[in-house]
Amino acid sequence: MSDFKLSVLMPVYDERDYIVEVLNRVRAVDVAKEIIVVDDGSQDGTREVLREKVDGVMPDVRVFYHDANRGKGAAVRTAIAQASGTVCLIQDADLETDPVDYHLLLDPIQNGLADVVFGSRFVGGRPHRVNTYSHYLANKLLTTLCNVLTNRHLTDMETCYKVARTPLFKSLTLRSERFDIEPELTIKLAATGARFYEVPISYTPRSYAQGKKIGWRDGVQTLWAIVRYTLLD
Repeated sequence: MSDFKLSVLMPVYDERDYIVEVLNRVRAVDVAKEIIVVDDGSQDGTREVLREKVDGVMPDVRVFYHDANRGKGAAVRTAIAQASGTVCLIQDADLETDPVDYHLLLDPIQNGLADVVFGSRFVGGRPHRVNTYSHYLANKLLTTLCNVLTNRHLTDMETCYKVARTPLFKSLTLRSERFDIEPELTIKLAATGARFYEVPISYTPRSYAQGKKIGWRDGVQTLWAIVRYTLLD
């Protein structure tokens, strides 16, 4: 695709120590792209870093600011509305996933094989740091329930790396505010009849001491979201 352009959608909340490095890694990937950062009401100095080192300084990055913290889902919805590329890719700002995997994620779409690609932490031979077993079990439970209700066979519904053709993302009516955006995107993309692919990605999970934000309450909310978006919405 000679006119191909990637829209990288990056929700950000309290990532002062990581945001510049993540952006540098994304910018280093050899693909035509725009990067859309949505700061979701950060209070740790992230906004100041963005204004000083990113906004108006990095020409391929556009920054949008929420006045208050609303959640990852709200930030993703803001970013999708601003996207102008051929394909959208969601990138967290926490260094757990590596933009070096972008070409793996984009290949099935660029080759006409897929409309949606998920990066899975549980398939293939990509390197990954060992995570806690409790997180694995929670992910397995939520992914399995989502698979049963959507009739898809995914291994990692909760993955950060969700990639889809931009018109497909824009066609969805999304409501989630927080981490329940993960099942909502999965369920509503599946409902369109889109062709799904999974590819292996590398993964370096961080601890809560390092700034990890998702917790057990988000797991409960995600469980309810799976039921809500498959049976009620």
